[in-house]
Amino acid sequence: MSDDFRHDGPRRVGQVKEVTSLANPVIKDIKALSLKKARDESRTFLAEGLKLVIDALDRGWTIRTLVYAKAGKGKPLVEKVAARTVAARGLVLEVSEKVMSSITRRDNPQMVAAVFEQRWTPLKDIQPKGSETWIALDRVRDPGNLGTIIRTADAAGASGVILVGDCTDPFSMETVRATMGSMFALPLVKTTPADFLKWKKSVDARLVATHLAGAVDYRTIDYKSKPVILMMGNEQSGLPDELADAADKLARIPQVGMADSLNLAVATGVMLFEVRRHLLALDGAK
Repeated sequence: MSDDFRHDGPRRVGQVKEVTSLANPVIKDIKALSLKKARDESRTFLAEGLKLVIDALDRGWTIRTLVYAKAGKGKPLVEKVAARTVAARGLVLEVSEKVMSSITRRDNPQMVAAVFEQRWTPLKDIQPKGSETWIALDRVRDPGNLGTIIRTADAAGASGVILVGDCTDPFSMETVRATMGSMFALPLVKTTPADFLKWKKSVDARLVATHLAGAVDYRTIDYKSKPVILMMGNEQSGLPDELADAADKLARIPQVGMADSLNLAVATGVMLFEVRRHLLALDGAK
């Protein structure tokens, strides 16, 4: 990767660099972030849209590179974000429409995109308490599902998302887009099934897992006396026995009609807002 893009490389600070060539090495590095290998090696990812970039900066995420299209030049919010990037020792690039389309892989790209450092929270640092609700996802594979779940978890007041096993990358372009900025608001954790099960034994929280063989209607579960960890299974195969057996409750969402299951993101949303309904009822009773 080019020196301007590397975490430990020199920076050209205090000026905007104009780029019109797709062959520019920094542009090549940014485009490479569509690949998980490049994201893992650089520990960075690409976020698109002025609002998302502002949200990330406001929440303290570390910006490496800001890219804006020529159409954004002189716009107050873009200029402000550029100044914040420079203050954070990041690189600012003004690019042509062609370059922005190439970076974002869109015909009608956003005016602004930025490269941020990834942020993971260690599982050992998570100690659920009070009325917290955490989402644990087993081998979620669809980027759109993961992004929608992160967005829904944020909307429902969840405390964070735990990725268990071989999950899709939350920092992929597709997932980041689907979160609509909510990924900047929630802790993200990744762990193995074995470490998750060990951690679960060490915390005082109720693990509620959805399962086709679930014996308990999801509406009748006690979500109020302990923090809740909602565990959702893989889109195709559901939860493996080792995770299902660790659940304090195996829940089912009753369904009618011909459908025998719900989309993972929809099912997670149903569960999240059911927990929220119980907690709101508890608050109302106080």
